[in-house]
Amino acid sequence: MDLTGILVFLLGACIGSFLNVCIYRIPRNESVVHKPSHCPGCGEKIRALDLVPVLSYLFLKGHCRYCGGKISPQYPLVELVTAALFLAAHRFWGLGWQAAAMWIFFAMLITVSVIDMHHKIIPDEILITGLVLGVPSIFLASPGKLISGAIGFFAAGLLLLVIALASKGGMGGGDIKLSAAMGLFLGWPGIIVALFLSFLAGGLSGILLLATGRKSRKDAVPFGPYLAMGGVVASFYAERLIDWYLRISGL
Repeated sequence: MDLTGILVFLLGACIGSFLNVCIYRIPRNESVVHKPSHCPGCGEKIRALDLVPVLSYLFLKGHCRYCGGKISPQYPLVELVTAALFLAAHRFWGLGWQAAAMWIFFAMLITVSVIDMHHKIIPDEILITGLVLGVPSIFLASPGKLISGAIGFFAAGLLLLVIALASKGGMGGGDIKLSAAMGLFLGWPGIIVALFLSFLAGGLSGILLLATGRKSRKDAVPFGPYLAMGGVVASFYAERLIDWYLRISGL
C-alpha cells in the first residue's frame, strides 16, 4: 500500500470513529459535537489517548479504563469497515470528487445500518446530511451524474413507496427515504441493481431466520442493512452486473 492509500485508510478509520459517536448519540437525541466522548457505563470523560481508532480498543482489551465495563466490538468494527471502504473507493476512483461522494455515501450507509439494527429506525438527519454533502460532490464529479442521480432518487423513492403501500406497512418510511438517497448517489440504473440485491439478500435472510426459528412472521426485521449492502455492491459492480445480465439474457 502506498502512502496515499495509508492516509486514506487512516482517514476512513477516523471518520469511522466519528460515525460511532453518531450511531450512539443520534437515536438518544444527544449532540454529536458539544458533549465530550465519555464511557456510556460510568460517564467518565475518555482521554484523547483512548480515542485512537482500533488501537485504543486493542490496548484496553475491550474494556473501559475507569470502570472496567466492556466496550462493544462494534466500535473497532465500524472503524475498520469505514477505513476499508474508503480505501476501496480510493483504489476504484482515485482521488477526486467521485471518491469523495462515495466516501459520504458509505459513511451514510454504515451509520444508518447500525442504528437500524439496534433501534429499527433510520434518522432523517443522517439522510439529510448525506444529501446536503453529496449533491455538490456529485455535481463537481460530473454534472451528468447529478442528473442520473436525480432520476435514481425519484425512481427509487417512488418504487419503495409503491411497495410500502402495497404491503400495508411492510416497508417503513425510513427505508423509502434511504432508497431515494441511495438513488442520488448510484444514479440510474445503478439503483435498480442495488435494490434487486437488497431484496434478494433480505428475502434469503428472512427465509433462513424463519427456518431456524430465530424470527417469526410477526417479527419486524430492519431492512436498512440490506439496502446498505446492496448499495455498496452496486457502487463497485453495477455496470458489470448489468452487462452480465444483458449478455446472458440476450438483450
